[in-house]
Amino acid sequence: MKSYFFLKNNYLKILSPSNFHTLKPRSYHRIPWQLTPTHLNSLLNAATQNNKCFKQATQIHTQIIINRYTTFPFLLNNLLNLYANSGQIIKSLILFSNIEDCCKNVITWTSLITNLSRNNIPNKALTLFNQMRVSGVNPNQFTFSAILPACANLKNPFHGVQMHSLIWKHGFDIHVFVGSALVNMYAKCCDMLCAQKVFDEMPERNLVSWNSMIVGFLDNEVYDHALLIFKEVLRETSITPNEVSASSALTACANMDDGLDVGKQVHGIVFKCGLITLAYVKNSLMDMYWKCGSFEDAVTLFKSIAEKDVVTWNVLMLGVHKNNDFEEAFKYFVLMRSQGVSPDEASYSTALNACASLAALNQGMLIHNLILKSGFEKDMSVASSLIAMYAKCGSLVDAQRVFYAINNPNVVCWTVMISAFQQYGCSNQAIELFENMLHQGIKPDYRTFVCVLSACAHTGKVEEGFAYFNSVESVHNMNLGHEHYACMVDLLSRAGRLEEAKRFIESMPVSMNPGPSVWGALLGACRNHGNLEIGKEAAEKLFLIEPRNPGNYVILANIYTRKGKLQEADEIRRRMGVQGLRKEHGCSWIDVNNTTFVFTANDKSHPRTHEIYTLLRKFKEQLKKRGYLSDTNFAANNTEESLWHHSEKLALALGLLALPVGAPIRIKKNMRTCGDCHTVMKYASEIFNREIIVRDVNRFHHFSAGNCSCKDYW
Repeated sequence: MKSYFFLKNNYLKILSPSNFHTLKPRSYHRIPWQLTPTHLNSLLNAATQNNKCFKQATQIHTQIIINRYTTFPFLLNNLLNLYANSGQIIKSLILFSNIEDCCKNVITWTSLITNLSRNNIPNKALTLFNQMRVSGVNPNQFTFSAILPACANLKNPFHGVQMHSLIWKHGFDIHVFVGSALVNMYAKCCDMLCAQKVFDEMPERNLVSWNSMIVGFLDNEVYDHALLIFKEVLRETSITPNEVSASSALTACANMDDGLDVGKQVHGIVFKCGLITLAYVKNSLMDMYWKCGSFEDAVTLFKSIAEKDVVTWNVLMLGVHKNNDFEEAFKYFVLMRSQGVSPDEASYSTALNACASLAALNQGMLIHNLILKSGFEKDMSVASSLIAMYAKCGSLVDAQRVFYAINNPNVVCWTVMISAFQQYGCSNQAIELFENMLHQGIKPDYRTFVCVLSACAHTGKVEEGFAYFNSVESVHNMNLGHEHYACMVDLLSRAGRLEEAKRFIESMPVSMNPGPSVWGALLGACRNHGNLEIGKEAAEKLFLIEPRNPGNYVILANIYTRKGKLQEADEIRRRMGVQGLRKEHGCSWIDVNNTTFVFTANDKSHPRTHEIYTLLRKFKEQLKKRGYLSDTNFAANNTEESLWHHSEKLALALGLLALPVGAPIRIKKNMRTCGDCHTVMKYASEIFNREIIVRDVNRFHHFSAGNCSCKDYW
């Protein structure tokens, strides 16, 4: 029985005559049952326009085999492309391996190399390119423009330089698209000198060539050169900049210290060139205004966009978030969804980061539910944001649950989980997780080592810390940064080895000028260990580096006070007053029934103030019977009464009064928690049988059964 072929919406359907009744009248276009190569080629071209074309590819492939057309190169080339477009790269490779060598021409080889490059399989593309040359087929200009992106993806200039030599030998360097691909390759391999040389020697340039240079300088963070190239484009009478040119120029302005004025000029050019209506350009304009600090202009531009896509909303939310307006960022996320725009991975990451900054656990859990429903939980950026959100909202258990549910987590997920353990004082778990990460072959990054070194510092593991510090360069071939040195100073200082810490700072490389994080770590340790001499030296360095930071003056004044040098302490406070600096007021906040209550020291604004102070008085008497002694070093004017009116103690009392029995008490504080409050929290967790999580400006303290996760080493 003969089969007949029908085409509807570029979709091939094969039916026998007995099944004709299943077709709706005039729903399919009938094709003669005897398919010619021309028919099949038309079907291949039509099916390529369909995004989900795998089924058509297999049907047409079957007909090519049945009709014995496997020696027609143009059919095989189009079939290779059809498999690749449907995401079936393996099918393409199998098909290619089954094609007889006599039927493989330069177009066949180039088709597969192109698809391998586009699907980010650069090593296989290079292997295929070499096999093509060995088989006696010479590459053409299209082959070279296809293989150069594979060299760029490897970010290894060795392959690119070899390819450049071949291009020159074959005489294809005169082709403008080959030259543009060369520029792009050198730029991605971080060699802008060679990229510039290729560009200068190009006999002909088009807009793609110019854009390759602009984007190259942009990606290599040479923002002023990117703008210079953009200005040259404007001088070219035969070329008009497009959205890539304009958006790249705006991104360069956004990353420059004085980019606002230039950015406004680019805005004018965008308007003159008629690019202002393009969403891609408007999003870049918004991003530029946010990063340059012109928030009102960014919001005005946002409101002027009639059809806002998810990228537009993402730029707005990210800009608001970076402006530290976390609550507003979350509100925009809610508003975006209410207007029917579906969030993507960037939307979820920004919203989760806003929840983390606000310590808004309930809202973060709601977003987690949305992520599960929309299927974004497997995205690594979303997964890492989820881990960070739970950790920063005081739920380390949930952070671990998310992490261990990820298949093949990337370095960011590992680092966020290590950081979470470190922030909670679970430094042994952080180090163990780091070793597990290395065992699984994951290469650590800059931030990973900061977290590990900080974990060593908070457990007094001096030798282990130095071993990890030395391995950054010797084993992992990475450059050490200011934060790594600051962690080592903190490590030595916390262990009481202040003289060693000072010598370590003095031995730092000349290029690594000690910054505020380094001297700040030493000054903080001098306060804890009562070392006035080194503390004075560290403070004077900080007064020069960051003269507007009142915290350094406060720490030095406290060291003087503890040493009984009240006159010197008053002099430091006078210097603060002369410079118009004020000590930041400490406050704590706690969420009860979806309402946030903020307390300051001696606060009496809460409706249940009488109950709060009564509970604290009774609690203090209980502790004294257990042998508790107030540490008045942390009290204003050394009075015990003021010590018991600290903001975190008031928040604790409200939590005990208002939260359900057995529910965790989560307290946030804008400053470092004091030693006396730390002791009281440990007692409270045991006496009231409650989990208490305190998030201060530096870390988390998880109190349970009379113990803290930091093991009192903080």
